[in-house]
Amino acid sequence: MNPRHWLRWKLVERFLLFLFGILLGCLLFLGIRLQAAASKPVDAFFVLGGSIRREMYVAEQIAKTPKIPVLISHGSLDPCIWLIFQREQASMQKVWLEHCANSTFENFYFGVPILKRWKVHKVKLITSATHLPRAKWMAQILFGAQGIWVEMDIAKETGVPANQESAIKTSLDVVRSLGWAIAGQFIQPDCTDIIPLAEVDMATWRKTGFKCEHQGNLDDSE
Repeated sequence: MNPRHWLRWKLVERFLLFLFGILLGCLLFLGIRLQAAASKPVDAFFVLGGSIRREMYVAEQIAKTPKIPVLISHGSLDPCIWLIFQREQASMQKVWLEHCANSTFENFYFGVPILKRWKVHKVKLITSATHLPRAKWMAQILFGAQGIWVEMDIAKETGVPANQESAIKTSLDVVRSLGWAIAGQFIQPDCTDIIPLAEVDMATWRKTGFKCEHQGNLDDSE
């Protein structure tokens, strides 16, 4: 082999070994962070939109543990969520509604940076059984890449939520999540459409009118 070629390959080999060492070190460090986070108490609820039952479920949880912050990603209409929390006598002071997401991937795309800014170490993800395993895999990849431990919690459904699962959709979202797990280390999307639940203008909503999912058992004029 030409000495120049041999030297070039040696340099490439050493560079690849260097990159591998950095990657291995990062993974070990991330594993230590996740193990530490797993032993801590849950410090946030993250609700994936798609069924009013999920908001009903988290309201029941907040009625028992009002100090834990909640992020609801593209859930039911704002006044419907407000009425649910009012009915459960659950605190609205630490509940935020994010309206930027339009898909499960975007739930995480916009939600993870928000929870990271809240300095969350362990999050409880609330969804429906019909939304698994896609939501679980995406959560473990995208939260895990940020050192956030995730626990799954399933809201009971009486019907079939809007989410329709398929092997193709799951595969595509998992692959996209793996790519974003890397890109998300350098890019932090900012959702500009997020409001506190306590600031929902019920007077205006009642004037304009709104309709909630029937499973919520809500009187829209309440």
